Amino acid sequence: MIEAICNSLTKKIIKSVDGYDENKADEINFGLQLLIGEVPKFFITFILAWILNIIDLTIISFIVILPYRMFSGGFHLRTHLGCIIATNTMYIGSAYLASILNFDNTIKYILIAITFIFSFAMIAKYAPADTENVPVLQKKERRRRKIWSFVIAGIELVIAIVIPYKVISNMIIIGILVQTLTITKLAYKITKNKYGYEVYIWDYGIVDSRKGDTLYE
Repeated sequence: MIEAICNSLTKKIIKSVDGYDENKADEINFGLQLLIGEVPKFFITFILAWILNIIDLTIISFIVILPYRMFSGGFHLRTHLGCIIATNTMYIGSAYLASILNFDNTIKYILIAITFIFSFAMIAKYAPADTENVPVLQKKERRRRKIWSFVIAGIELVIAIVIPYKVISNMIIIGILVQTLTITKLAYKITKNKYGYEVYIWDYGIVDSRKGDTLYE
């Protein structure tokens, strides 16, 4: 239903703008699907969080995960239902786990160290983890997003060390781990996603980085 609404709106936009490039139709359609699909999804997430009485922690999970996800990327599920389930699992699931786990300081520091090593290794290897629909092909943009992924993950893990509130510290550790998992090759294989830059560079021959060429500047 959402797809049909977006298709209809896209056609109207294309027709209403004089001299508009019809090649931009796919970009407009994708943007509309994100807008129309994301708004109900967030409402559902906050309603479920309110029912579970963890809405405050769910808000914190958004604050922790969203900035990191914005730069590091991650897989996207192809259906709106799958996306709703994945979103709720990520944000509400992380918040719920943070509320029930009780680590002593030794375990907390060990987990932070493991999270730091794992997340930085995966950022170095995969970030920004783009998709076929929204590939990141410019070399400067990829470098910028990778750097910010390191910065955000690092700052949040430092906060997890110094903050006196265990639940928030738990939330940061779990949030960073969960988001980092979404950029890995295994996660992409399980969800049948492809890294966008690999599709466009290797399959379509825009640039072949395997031969030593570089991405678009």
